[in-house]
Amino acid sequence: MLITSAQNSKIKLVNRLRGKRGRQQEARFVIDYERDLRRAWLQGYQIDFILHSPEVAPPPDYAEGEAHQVTPALLKRASYRENPDGMIAVMRSKPAKGLGELREADSKRALVLVALQVPGNIGALLRSADAAGMDAVILVDVALDLYNPNIIRSSTGACFGDKIYQLNGGEALTFLKREGFQIAAADVAGDRSLYEIDFGVKSAIALGAEDQGLPQTWIDRADQVVRIPMAGTISDSLNVSVCGALIMYELYRQTSGDQGFPSQKG
Repeated sequence: MLITSAQNSKIKLVNRLRGKRGRQQEARFVIDYERDLRRAWLQGYQIDFILHSPEVAPPPDYAEGEAHQVTPALLKRASYRENPDGMIAVMRSKPAKGLGELREADSKRALVLVALQVPGNIGALLRSADAAGMDAVILVDVALDLYNPNIIRSSTGACFGDKIYQLNGGEALTFLKREGFQIAAADVAGDRSLYEIDFGVKSAIALGAEDQGLPQTWIDRADQVVRIPMAGTISDSLNVSVCGALIMYELYRQTSGDQGFPSQKG
């Protein structure tokens, strides 16, 4: 059956899932890029249904949910992206992981994101955390949900990983201190350069929102307050996602057992 009307119930559901409230109430979210769909599927996410336009692209051959054809014009109208990838998939959400799951994980390298508000920054940091081999990403007092379309897009699917936890500030600080993590708090006024830091066996990198930085509680309880040295004369800070990537890779360099980076083979 070809769907041609924007009043169709499935099109209305897709539109509803563009908002956080709709995603929470329906326990579903939307993916409109095949690479992200494949990565979600490989992480065990279930496909509810797919809307696709044969004129643009066939549905993925691994899709297990219902597939419904739509016109190219309707697909473009319903898609979050300007240039849709030929399909829109409605996926079933997974429950957020919290303190209980984090306690059971054997984590030694954690990225802590405190009250971040920009979905593109969160997504980019999730992507870098996966690349740098972080064992856990702890979202602290983050109001955004992981299925925000901009988080999905900027993370290139890293938001579907199983090492992401959502805690409040008290839970996160208590857990990290109790478990013996060395907390390195990033701050433009940090008293130690990134390249003077010796990361411990269990290390946590804490980052705050760009406009306000980390709450003072995190600065006060950190083992080290880190700044990234800057040689320029115009910029006084880096984007938080760039800052996080630099610190994570310095942690990776120090704790990977190799002072360089693994060679690329193949």
